Amino acid sequence: MARIGALMRAARPVDPEFAAALARRWAELPDSARTPGQVLGRHAVGCEGTHGVFPRCNLACTPCYHSRDANRVRVDGQHTVAEVRAQMGLLRRLRGPRAHAQLIGGEVTLLDPDDHAAALAIMRAHGREPMSMSHGDVDYEYLEQLVRGPDGRRRLDRVSFAAHFDSLMFGRRGIPRPTDEASLNPYRERFAQMFKRLRREHKVRYFLAHNMTVTPANLGQVAAVVRDCRSMGYGMFSFQPAAFMGDDRRWHEPYRDITGDQVWAQIERGAGTKLDYHVFEHGDVRCNRVAYGFWCGDRWYAWLDGGDPRDLAVRDAFFRYFGPVSFTGTPALALAARLALITAAHPRITVIAAGWLARAIRRAGPWRLLTRRVRPVSYVMHQFMDAADVTPAWELMKRGETSDDPRIRATQERLSACHYAMAHPEDGTLVPACVQHCVLDPAENTRLRTLLPLPEPRQCGATQRGVTHQ
Repeated sequence: MARIGALMRAARPVDPEFAAALARRWAELPDSARTPGQVLGRHAVGCEGTHGVFPRCNLACTPCYHSRDANRVRVDGQHTVAEVRAQMGLLRRLRGPRAHAQLIGGEVTLLDPDDHAAALAIMRAHGREPMSMSHGDVDYEYLEQLVRGPDGRRRLDRVSFAAHFDSLMFGRRGIPRPTDEASLNPYRERFAQMFKRLRREHKVRYFLAHNMTVTPANLGQVAAVVRDCRSMGYGMFSFQPAAFMGDDRRWHEPYRDITGDQVWAQIERGAGTKLDYHVFEHGDVRCNRVAYGFWCGDRWYAWLDGGDPRDLAVRDAFFRYFGPVSFTGTPALALAARLALITAAHPRITVIAAGWLARAIRRAGPWRLLTRRVRPVSYVMHQFMDAADVTPAWELMKRGETSDDPRIRATQERLSACHYAMAHPEDGTLVPACVQHCVLDPAENTRLRTLLPLPEPRQCGATQRGVTHQ
């Protein structure tokens, strides 16, 4: 009966549970986020992330969004797997059957490959499309062990990784202290090449994202990163203006001397065109800006032109007809069948799609599309908030109060529309990522130091000369 029920649900064009989750998400949004381009509540519930699973990292970053105790916690596979299972269970109950989720903490590749694979399997079992967050300083052998089980057989058909590369990171093998962003390009290329090899040798599909923190020190190099790395194999480039959160010992610059507008202008400069982040919005645009499109040769084109009312009508039609269809985690054949059923029920979709396709071909040029490689690449900016604003805003929100201070009230609006949630099974709550890093991480990592202490240094004969080994 369970199998029959699953088949019946799969045959429906729209999963009623997912549609209900979207309706709840839309109802939760503040009025400021209920815009024509808003994706939350129309096609997605938002992204999710883990916390307190493996906070330790073997690189140093300025800034670092984790608390000062993060590197004093042992990486423990059993703890990670248990926590991921509990957190994903709560996310599944409160946020519905489908979402994108990040396996994030400190450095994911400090996990044993078997524990890493087990965590990804748990996330998928709870309807999540997982992405592993890494600094990218990893060997091909680790990735190979991740996708292949102890018996040598492939256990993962698809993986998603987000690699963080920027000149504010110290300790990377081969380039411990990068002098500029350009000096990291060979390492960015190497990381992407490993996944091309993984697909070639083991038939494992993949998606890669590139993350980069932006401060006054490297703001002027963002455009070059966009230009130089566009064809390396990354499907998304995400830039995060630095915020005053996490370990305050690593706040070495006047981060707020730069604005989100300045960072976005640099991304546009690298792409060689304007990037309209209002066509599709994910939460509050003060937190997230996104532009979806593709490179064709040396030019980037948006999938939808925000200045063309006909393309905006395509967006609206997508939300109307395909919004409640879960694209995440749905097998390709099942997804194609659902789209076909909806299209058959609403034939005007074919006319709308044909018009959009004709305009897209005309904008890019038929000859260019035929003779140049097309590479879908999206550009994202995530702007986290300072702990000094998040802490009082969250305290007021827990009491159901709205601040009289315009700055704190704006912070509350942004937290209410947060795109990125983290789960706390111990009390059954979800919190925005900024709250996790600004408010909850310090106490959580203090507790983890007791639960998962680092091994004591083991002394040997060399201690007579004042040397200890761990």
